[in-house]
Amino acid sequence: MGMQPWMAMRSMSRDSSVADRSLSPGTRRRVLTYAAPYRSAIITFLVVVVIDSVLVVTVPLLLKSLVDDGVIPKDSSVVVRLALVVAGIAVVDALLTVVSRWYSARIGEGLINDLRTQVFGHVLRQPIAFFTRAQTGSLVSRLNNDVVGAQQAFTSVLSNVVSNIVSVVLVVGAMVALSWQLTLGSLLLVPLFLVPAKLMGRRLASLAHRQMTLNADMGTRMTERFNVAGALLVKLFGNPSREEAEYAERAGRVRDVGIQIALNRTLFMAALSLVAALATAMIYGFGGVMAVNGTLSVGTLLALAALLARLYGPLTSLSNVRVDIMTALISFERVFEVLDLEPLVKERPGAVALPEGPLGVELDHVSFRYPSADEVSLSSLESVASGDRRGSGVVLQDVSVTAPAGSLVALVGPSGAGKTTLTSLVSRLYDPTDGEVRVGGTDLRDVTMTSLRDRVGVVTQEAHLFHDTIRANLLYARPDATDEQIQAALRAAQISQLVDELPEGLDTVVGDRGHRLSGGEKQRLAIARLLLKAPDVVVLDEATAHLDSESEVAVQRALDAALQGRTSIVIAHRLSTIRQADLIVVMDHGRVVETGRHAELLAAGGLYADLHATQFDDQAVGRARSTDAVSSGDLAELGTDALDHV
Repeated sequence: MGMQPWMAMRSMSRDSSVADRSLSPGTRRRVLTYAAPYRSAIITFLVVVVIDSVLVVTVPLLLKSLVDDGVIPKDSSVVVRLALVVAGIAVVDALLTVVSRWYSARIGEGLINDLRTQVFGHVLRQPIAFFTRAQTGSLVSRLNNDVVGAQQAFTSVLSNVVSNIVSVVLVVGAMVALSWQLTLGSLLLVPLFLVPAKLMGRRLASLAHRQMTLNADMGTRMTERFNVAGALLVKLFGNPSREEAEYAERAGRVRDVGIQIALNRTLFMAALSLVAALATAMIYGFGGVMAVNGTLSVGTLLALAALLARLYGPLTSLSNVRVDIMTALISFERVFEVLDLEPLVKERPGAVALPEGPLGVELDHVSFRYPSADEVSLSSLESVASGDRRGSGVVLQDVSVTAPAGSLVALVGPSGAGKTTLTSLVSRLYDPTDGEVRVGGTDLRDVTMTSLRDRVGVVTQEAHLFHDTIRANLLYARPDATDEQIQAALRAAQISQLVDELPEGLDTVVGDRGHRLSGGEKQRLAIARLLLKAPDVVVLDEATAHLDSESEVAVQRALDAALQGRTSIVIAHRLSTIRQADLIVVMDHGRVVETGRHAELLAAGGLYADLHATQFDDQAVGRARSTDAVSSGDLAELGTDALDHV
């Protein structure tokens, strides 16, 4: 009884525009497939709901008999017997409520678990281009709000629709049987409530949407300011007073909307109570006159008043039932929208594991363009959908590179030459548009994802660490690793001493994105993670590009251990790191323009020689500025030292 007005208010305050939306073909049928595993539980749940709804009518009818057959004739045995029956019904009703809630939770939470698990796994299989466009908050919303909204189709919406229909039919039927005249008069008051309630519902829906938007804006602002990078930017460039004032202004708008929502909800409840009170007054007025005239018994009058109290809530909810159902179905549709986005990079049926033993890498006439937004993303997941959703032009064109097993291949070239894109193909973050990428002689499109991840390791310029312990970050690459193996990887990565000196050792939490550690420390931990994984092929996007000299030396020593005995493809921004490469591949505008070893490419006088000369000049000038006075002879000597370093 107490919940009916609130359920009616929630129903009326939903956005009525959803009722006019058309669902994608097959959505309803697809929704039923998710109900199949819970078929027996849903049937039992509905039976319990129907029985519980029948009790809505039973108690008022017993009240009639109690008054007419017990109180008025002064038959105490009838009064006691019927009172005990009413008490028994109350106990049964309580038990049925517990049972229905248990089934509702079992069905609802089961559906939430199924949908969340499926969406989470599906999203993780999307290409990296998907994550560069999709807004993280929108993805989380699909996993939380929309999934919860979808499960309501089988719990609250389904139970409310069934219970309300049964309740209305039984209540109206019982009232008509008791007095059709008074029932008709009560029903005539319904439109007087529904029309204003519809208008109030639209206003509540508008306010609720505005409140959600403002809360999302505040949430985004807090997320941006509270992560380490955002907090650092505020400290360096921001103004705490201005930030606080801007947040207070946004919070104030949320407060104002909340007050309006509370006021409108109160008005809604007051209107519902007023109409119910007027209808009750009419029942007591006309019914009382009929009782005085002897055309209506006192028990019937009291039963009609009790039944009337159980009528308006279900009637109001049923008037908006299409909106309730469509709201739940649209949540399902939004979940299906994500599930229907096919990953561009996926494992083929019959895929095989990479062969055992050393692995070579071959790129055979590879061309590549980045996919369009429509191929990898959804506009609804992007905070601001780009007007240009086309793919890129050709990024790699007819690239052929061979890295024999155990060799070191270095990629050099100006910014934008396509080096990082090439390494992304080797780790199969993307598939080539044309040509083949083979590891161990097998096209990566025919290889299982598990074996590829186990045998190919990557270290990027910006090492990412989860907000967890050092141990957890290392075990992410190899969950079954022992402490001895972890320590061996840390020693090889030149960071074991640092970890040992930390108060919590391996159980030290590294902070958001590893910001409690320096850049060099994060890189060495990333290398330790790679060593623990022990891949046969290593891909490095110059891991020392943004480090100071001391950190660079430590990381370079760790890299020497990581590359030893492995097939290695290294993007080199500093030419000094690739002098001993077995093959240097020079790229420009997505093409391979030169290949060879260091001395050969210098002698050829091409792009590599130009890059070398540019870096040589930068090194010479940098070292010259570090001296108090530099003569022409000193500069010549400095140049010789720099050349020896290169």
